[in-house]
Amino acid sequence: MRLSEILRLVWLNLSQNKFKVILTSIGIVVGSATIMMVLAIGTGGRQEVAEQFKNLNAGAIDITYEGGSSTQMFSKAQGGGEVSMTFSAPGGGGGFFSFGGGDNSRINQEDITLTTEDCEDLSVFVPSISDVTISYSTTTSVEGGDMESSSYYTIAGVEDNYAQISNLEMAIGDFLTEENNESKEKVCVLGASAAQEIFGSAYEAYDGVVYIDDRPYIVAGVLTEMGTVASGINPDSTIFIPYETGIKYITGDNISPTITVIAEDVNQVETVITNIETVLADSYPNAEFTISDAGSKMEAASASNETLTLLLISMAVIVFVVGGIGIMNVLFVSVKERTNEIGILKALGCSRKDILLEFLLEASCISLIGAVVGVLLSLGITPLVESFSVRVSLSLSGAVLSLLFGVLTGSIFGFYPAYKASRLVPVVALNQE
Repeated sequence: MRLSEILRLVWLNLSQNKFKVILTSIGIVVGSATIMMVLAIGTGGRQEVAEQFKNLNAGAIDITYEGGSSTQMFSKAQGGGEVSMTFSAPGGGGGFFSFGGGDNSRINQEDITLTTEDCEDLSVFVPSISDVTISYSTTTSVEGGDMESSSYYTIAGVEDNYAQISNLEMAIGDFLTEENNESKEKVCVLGASAAQEIFGSAYEAYDGVVYIDDRPYIVAGVLTEMGTVASGINPDSTIFIPYETGIKYITGDNISPTITVIAEDVNQVETVITNIETVLADSYPNAEFTISDAGSKMEAASASNETLTLLLISMAVIVFVVGGIGIMNVLFVSVKERTNEIGILKALGCSRKDILLEFLLEASCISLIGAVVGVLLSLGITPLVESFSVRVSLSLSGAVLSLLFGVLTGSIFGFYPAYKASRLVPVVALNQE
């Protein structure tokens, strides 16, 4: 039998059993849509991770101090013996204890604030680092430009090398300079979103004036749009001012700065962290600092995304298996119902290969129809998925892979019923009730 004749028989059988084809392909529809969405969500997740960390150097190490309880042990001789006492000061506060008949003893534990001197110590005593900077952020009222009333924005006090360390790019103007910081000048650099909200555009913002905490600041430049960030300062919605300017006019000494160190070699980050801990321990005995590196954050975010993708792929495979079993069951029933037809075809000279090919093509066509509908379904539900703040990146390769998975599932699970049909004996098949 010619291939064209086999294809015609397949078409006739499928067109005469439309409802059965639809019901049979439901599992493939769901599986195909799931595969395509899994690939799209996985790709979107990787892109989002890349965007979140694009302004972080892989060798960046952040150092912060958040205070907390400090415990100190002291002893005092009394009556010929030793009296020992443990004192806990929440938040770094001090305490006062007196002993009957003895001298009063007082412990003062002040909050630790990282300074530019600590940056200098790290740059001198920690080898294998290329740069170091210090920064802090606060929130205060801002007005000016096209704003009808004041709004609150994140204000970041930074040094001149912050832009280079954080991979920030200027859309217009220049970033803050060392002279701005040393002279405590009232100048600022706006993030892309902040410039748009306050002035309407980066061009209008450049060389304009904004009032931060009721003081005028000249806009020295505007950053290009950076997108979302994983943690820390979001540059798009932030206003950057010189480090010393912010301390003088906005925050005073009440800040919790972050020191960022850049390791020369990303493979030596752990060694650099160990050296940083040693230097800080010399300056601040018994103090515990929070030290985190960008590389670990990237790896953790990527690992979480990969785990989610694998989980979704596993679900898609299960759905495909269920759909394939459905196709197998329907084909077994179809072989049973069409036993006489198979006997007639064999009596007319059709070979086992022709019968096998006919039923296999039917299974493949059913799964192909389901895969196509699944791809179209995934296109339709993409806006719904994105409404839950999930990034979806559809691709042609994902659609092709979904179609291949669908056809392959139908072919694998349809092979055994097709094989059983091809092995029927013509006489027995013709006499089958």
